[in-house]
Amino acid sequence: MAYVLLGAAIALELVATTLLKYTEGFTKLFPTLGCIGLYILCFYCLSRSLLRLNLGIAYATWSGVGIIATTIISAVVFRQGVSAVGLVGIVLIVVGCILLNLYGNAH
Repeated sequence: MAYVLLGAAIALELVATTLLKYTEGFTKLFPTLGCIGLYILCFYCLSRSLLRLNLGIAYATWSGVGIIATTIISAVVFRQGVSAVGLVGIVLIVVGCILLNLYGNAH
């Protein structure tokens, strides 16, 4: 259940971050309200997932997946490019998240 809540937090954060672009510096009311509301729900789900997950692993997964998915969204929706160095960075993030989830818990 903790990973389901973490997944929900990630999904909510992605929608909120995408809406953040549409707020135009918080000058548009409805995207701003949606963005703020979704961030509140996102942090609620993240906090609930932390009842069972290690903070470092959960946060690394949340931010890593968020960075990767946001980069994809920015490329597809907003037509913003990604450099070769940026792609290498994304690969390193994925590897780091995998390593943390497999071996990050101290026993």
